[in-house]
Amino acid sequence: MDENVAGALHHIELWVPSIERATVEWGWMLTTLGYSLDQNWGKGASWRRGSSYLVTEESPAMSAHQHERTAPGLNHLAFHAGSRERVDALVVAAMAHGWKQLFAEKYPHAGGDDHYAAYLVNSDGFEVELVAEAGSESS
Repeated sequence: MDENVAGALHHIELWVPSIERATVEWGWMLTTLGYSLDQNWGKGASWRRGSSYLVTEESPAMSAHQHERTAPGLNHLAFHAGSRERVDALVVAAMAHGWKQLFAEKYPHAGGDDHYAAYLVNSDGFEVELVAEAGSESS
């Protein structure tokens, strides 16, 4: 195995209650962040960026129908999102694609004074954090 790859994230698989809704919401988010639809099969889809990919799957083995980000397990996925201007634009656009803003009263510094980021949650309760490049300017 290439030492530069060892330990790198290979993929993330999210079980979702509705593959149709996940394809709309996650599909928009991931393609906007530079991922490409890699596979699409009846009850699942995957988006790839480089050697990593994210899968959404509507599995018949799922035991719940809503993700709970405050329960043990996955709290959120954080993505590099570019400049502060791009983060601001993504927040606005996300609202039209099934995402809602968390901690809006503290935006863009809900993660601290030196951390410019947006926290969004989709219809199924999955949270993403869109992090601006350190030192990028905002309009």
